[in-house]
Amino acid sequence: MEFVTTGYSGYSVKYSPFVNDRLAVATSANFGLVGNGRLYILGLTAHGIVLAKQYDTQDAIYDTAWSELNENQVVAGCGDGSVKLFDLTTGNNSPVQNWREHAREVYATSWNLVTKDTIATSSWDGTIKLWSPERPSSLLTLPTHSCTYSAAFSPHSPSIISSATSDSHIRVFDLRTPASASNHLVQLIPIHGAAPVPGSTFVANRPPPTQPAEALTHDWNKYRDTVIAVAGVDTVIRTFDLRNPRQPMVQLRGHEYAVRRLAWSPHVSDCLISGSYDMSVKLWTDGTVAGSYGAHPNLRSPRELGSMEAHTEFACGVDWCLFGAEGWVASTSWDSRVLVWDVRSVMRPHSYSQN
Repeated sequence: MEFVTTGYSGYSVKYSPFVNDRLAVATSANFGLVGNGRLYILGLTAHGIVLAKQYDTQDAIYDTAWSELNENQVVAGCGDGSVKLFDLTTGNNSPVQNWREHAREVYATSWNLVTKDTIATSSWDGTIKLWSPERPSSLLTLPTHSCTYSAAFSPHSPSIISSATSDSHIRVFDLRTPASASNHLVQLIPIHGAAPVPGSTFVANRPPPTQPAEALTHDWNKYRDTVIAVAGVDTVIRTFDLRNPRQPMVQLRGHEYAVRRLAWSPHVSDCLISGSYDMSVKLWTDGTVAGSYGAHPNLRSPRELGSMEAHTEFACGVDWCLFGAEGWVASTSWDSRVLVWDVRSVMRPHSYSQN
């Protein structure tokens, strides 16, 4: 299934958490570099994808998230630093909340999956802000001191928030801790490993440390509450266990250019999907369990399971459907196309056992 967002480049796509036939798509004119934004609300029907509603903004929209409490509300993060909350039941296109506290582009939006009453946004201004749909101003600001491309509530705890930043770190905040000088920061994880100690000598046969590169995206595993996947400019997807984050558990290689978005499957604990500037959308297993995609005996090692090559520009948004068959996903790209497809259709035939 395909829908064309004519004149607007796709940045983010999200399935509704309430129904299996509704998508929100964040887009921007002129590839998000300058100009307006448009939020599309799409319906999936037997006759294809149809436009249900659209909201125009004065600046680019880089990310969107559905409310976990109200099936008719959706939030958008914009290039002018604003965060807008739209309600599909209102008779006009104006947001019901329009927060303007971020000083730079808002690149990520995340709705609390547990308490369902708060929103997290992150920005190029080096902060994460928390919001309530009922409040006209932010509830809390968490400094990251670095351009923050990705922020997310843990799906396992209402108090834990993580981020991926341009300084190549994962930050984990726990709102249950005293603010003090740390501003609730409980973990600061260097994605590319610790910096070499000045004066240290090179050890033969040991690869040199990977040079830090900007982290653009990350996501929490839906089944393992201490596991996070992260990726960015250096093209490698890494998974970390927060109980022992000194080095990645797994490194998944296969993209040729920066990884813009990734998402763990809500159905299978070992699988995740990624979209890249190389225009591909890839499915992976981290090799930890034998789920539906890992039932084949050869799937015990981390690997790429398949690649969808239909997009003709940067693949910036991916998401999984929470309902029905476990393989349905949506992707969006700078090519102005929203595609809805089954990841199993692009998997190599020998990569999984058909039931």
